[in-house]
Amino acid sequence: MNRQKIYRYLCWLSIGLVFARCKVPSITQQTENRMVPGTYAGSSDTSNSSMVTWQNFFTDTYLRDLIDTALKNNQELNITLQEVEIARNDVGFREGALLPAVGAKLGVGVEKVGRYTSQGAGDASTEITPGREVPDPLMDYTAAAYAHWEVDIWNKLHSAKKAAVSRYLATVEGKNFVLTNLIAEVANSYYELLALDNQLAIVQQTIALQKNALDIVKVQKEAARTTELAVQKFQAEVLSSQSKEFEIRQQIKETENKINFLLGRYPQEIPRDKSNFLTVIPAAVRSGVPSQLLANRPDIKQAELDLMAAKLDVKVARAEFYPSFDISAAFGFQAFKPSYLVKFPESMLYSLAGDLAGPLINKKGIKAEFSNANARQLQAMYNYERTILNAYLEVSTQLSRIDNLGKSYDLKTKQVDALTQSIDISNDLFKSARADYFEVLMTQRDALESKLELIETKKEQLNAVTNIYRDLGGGWK
Repeated sequence: MNRQKIYRYLCWLSIGLVFARCKVPSITQQTENRMVPGTYAGSSDTSNSSMVTWQNFFTDTYLRDLIDTALKNNQELNITLQEVEIARNDVGFREGALLPAVGAKLGVGVEKVGRYTSQGAGDASTEITPGREVPDPLMDYTAAAYAHWEVDIWNKLHSAKKAAVSRYLATVEGKNFVLTNLIAEVANSYYELLALDNQLAIVQQTIALQKNALDIVKVQKEAARTTELAVQKFQAEVLSSQSKEFEIRQQIKETENKINFLLGRYPQEIPRDKSNFLTVIPAAVRSGVPSQLLANRPDIKQAELDLMAAKLDVKVARAEFYPSFDISAAFGFQAFKPSYLVKFPESMLYSLAGDLAGPLINKKGIKAEFSNANARQLQAMYNYERTILNAYLEVSTQLSRIDNLGKSYDLKTKQVDALTQSIDISNDLFKSARADYFEVLMTQRDALESKLELIETKKEQLNAVTNIYRDLGGGWK
């Protein structure tokens, strides 16, 4: 009769577990959009500058040395490397969950039970060996091995391991993304430093010209050919340029410190070639086709791997609704006296048990976690689509920027040539009293501004080339 009750209970338990499995919610199915336009502005050339290593893309030896130092010492990159190591260890943790957990224990204890209890009365009337009663208090010595294993019948543990692997690979791509951004940031800061050096030289040259013009005005004032107002105007212009010189010097210091920070070192002078900045020719860029971004951009591959991990997380959360099957076992020796531990088989202990258990009621926590996993999956999908869109727009923007900056630079070069010639013309006209001091001042000011703008445009050209190299996915390979 008792056996029939047990069978009936097991039957109802199995029916309940099957019923619980039937109530498992479905996974939200939504396919991500991986489509990108076929070309950039109609070009179908598949040659891609991202395939070029940074050592070959950047030809300035000083810049290459700076990048190499940054890749060794940059703290942000080193922090990211530790995130990769953490993710790798998580993979090992998930792998361990797939295998039986085996342990060993040595134990000693003592137990004193009341004489007027069922156990106390039984011990008092029991002889362990003929003529030897059960000791009181009773010692307990144990030496045993035990094991526990959750059988992964629903692939919950395997899915969790695959998700961990995907996240580990995502951190690797994240490291690559940090690396390519670091290279671009060092290069852009280096070009900014060169531009400031050349702007400083231009300002210093302008100050020399303005001082020479001031001396001429002073002589003319003494000859009553001009007024004190002209002298003061020229003096103010010199002072303005001298003020600008110190502003540029401060910007140079800040840029040097920024580069030193990227290189993970304390402030020191940045070695560089300060001459011929305007003659530097930006590297030729080949953008390839947009579909290559999916394979070349580390942030896109990171987002894709995060999406894969999120999908697997949903499977893990869904498997929590199913019953789990656990096997536990133990084997060892136990006795009330150490010398009895070696008596076999009297001191031997062993156990073997299998449990099938699953949730029946009050599953709100499991449902909430499943809903969260579903939402995180959708978040990862939208992030993946957004990353692809952003990558395409970045490349498209930089291609347009390179083209427009090239045209702008040509026009500014002609402007600088014209204004440079006008300085000499205005000075000659002023000496012969055919132009007033205001025209001379404005000509010098316009020439200075145009030269500074030309240097700024050259810097933006070099930065645009560096940025598109980064945006195409170059630098990390």
